[in-house]
This record gives sequence, C-alpha cells and structure tokens, in this order.
Amino acid sequence: MRLALGRLACCAALGILAVAVITPADDLTAVEQEFAAGDYGDAVNTLRAIVSQNANDAPAHYWLGRCYYEERDYNDAVTQLQQATTLDATSSVYHQWLGRAYGEKADLEHSFLLARQVKKEFEAAVQADPSNIQARRDLEDYLLEAPWIVGGSKDDALAQVNEITKLDPIQGHLARADYDAHLGKDDDAATEYNQALAMKPQTADPYFEVADYYAKKRNVTALQQAVAQADAADPKDPRLTFYHGEARVISDTDLTLAEEELKSYIARSPQRSDWPSHSRARYWLGALYEKQGNRMAASEQYRAALQLDPQNKAARQALDSLEKSTR
Repeated sequence: MRLALGRLACCAALGILAVAVITPADDLTAVEQEFAAGDYGDAVNTLRAIVSQNANDAPAHYWLGRCYYEERDYNDAVTQLQQATTLDATSSVYHQWLGRAYGEKADLEHSFLLARQVKKEFEAAVQADPSNIQARRDLEDYLLEAPWIVGGSKDDALAQVNEITKLDPIQGHLARADYDAHLGKDDDAATEYNQALAMKPQTADPYFEVADYYAKKRNVTALQQAVAQADAADPKDPRLTFYHGEARVISDTDLTLAEEELKSYIARSPQRSDWPSHSRARYWLGALYEKQGNRMAASEQYRAALQLDPQNKAARQALDSLEKSTR
C-alpha cells in the first residue's frame, strides 16, 4: 500500500498504567481469517466480544482499528489504535497504523493538528523498530507530501531513502524512485524502477508498485512489462486480474477480456486498502465503456466508482467531462 498524505490528541492519558494482554491464538486466527476475506463486520463482532471480556487486550484493539480503517471509519480506527499504542507503546506496527489512520482523518478534516500527529506516529514506529521498512516508507511519503509547516522536508525524506537502501536494496530503489517522482525527476524515477525490477523481486508487490506508477503516466509498454513480471513472480496473486484489465484498457486492446478481468476482480477480491480499490476498477470499466462508445454504461461505472470513493478524482473528472460533452 502506498500512503498519500495529500489525502491530508496523541493517545489520551488514561490516568492509570494499563497492562497489555495477549489475545488467545484461536481468537486471533479467526479474526485474521475474517479480515483476509474482507468480512470486516464479522471480525468487528468477534473483536468486540474479546474486548468486552478484557478491555486491556492490545492486539484486539489493534485489529479493531484495522477493521474500522478498512471500513473507512477513521474516527473509530483512531480511537482503537490509540488504545492499542497506549497498552503496548513498543509496537512499531501499532504506531504505524495509528499514523495511517490519523493521515486519513487529517485529510478529510483538513487538519494541520492531526497532520502533525501523523508524523509523530510514523517516527514512533521507526524508533520502535528501525527495520520496519513500510513505516520508513510511510514516513518518507509524509515528509515529501506534507508542507513544511507540519514537518514536511525533502532532506529528511532523502535520509529515510538512504536508511531503507541499507536495509533492502530493492526497497531502496523503490523508495528513491518515489522520491525522484515527487521532485518531478521522471527519468531518474524510471531508472530506479528499472534497477529494482532488474533485481527480480520474489513477490508481486514491487512489480505492482512500478505498474501503478506507469499506469498514471500512461506508459503502456512499461506498464505491460511490469504486470508480466508480476505474473511470472506470482501467477496466483488475485490482483493480477485488475492489473491485466487496467493495462488492456490503457492500451486499448482486448477490451472484451479486460471487461471480464475487471468484473472478476470486483466480484472476487475483498476491499482492502493495500490492494487496488473496487472504485478504481469501476473507473477503468467506465473508461472501457467510453472507448466502446457506450456513454450510459460509462456514466454508470463512474458514478459507482464515486459512490465507493467520493475522493476518486479520476472518476470525478471523467464523469464531469462525459456530462459536459452530452449537453
């Protein structure tokens, strides 16, 4: 998942020292299975039963926060993740996800106060576990995107890139590409992405990150290459149906197959913040129908995309453009 702060207090004092406890393994297994399937409501019910028995259960509060985050209930996500970090302040992951929840809430409320909390939590995550690369990348994104008044700093972002490179060369290239792209250095970013892919990552995620970049640039050749390499790395990854469909729409080839792939992705994949959203898939279906001259179907998909995610700027612009052209 990549954080976008442009989608721009700490834990409330409890007055007592809370003691974190560990959720029974069977309970966590059930929660994680429900979460992985996208059954967030069921997971919430399971977790509420756990915390009703023991309010000091840090893992239960963490997973509750994760479920609320996926449901885009960022107020409750913040509340639960604050509780988790209060019960276990040493957990890097708890701080990282609290930072992400603060980021979404800050963006919705346009709050500089909350934005400062985002940085504070990402820094706490990195301090708690300096090897947490995703926390460092979240902090890098914040430093690149946030205005200086709330702690944004290109120099500090570059420092994170250098630390990430020491930990993992592939992630280092990806982090530096992200840094270059933010500075408008597209040629340098492309070089870094190529160097990352040349190292042949064993999982699909790095390839998908590169594919996301080239999809935004509408670079069909580079996009198709990244998706093909992801397919070779992990042909069973459920996200491949989305990326193949997206690439076909952008390249205006095999649109019938692209329609099947995008519809399959929507029907079979859970809504997850670290996967391509169903809103994004609906947008590409709309673009596909628009290419085919089916304005009504395109409009329906753009509206469906916006209903799922009102912040989907691409869908908003496409719908506005479509409506203007029919007046």
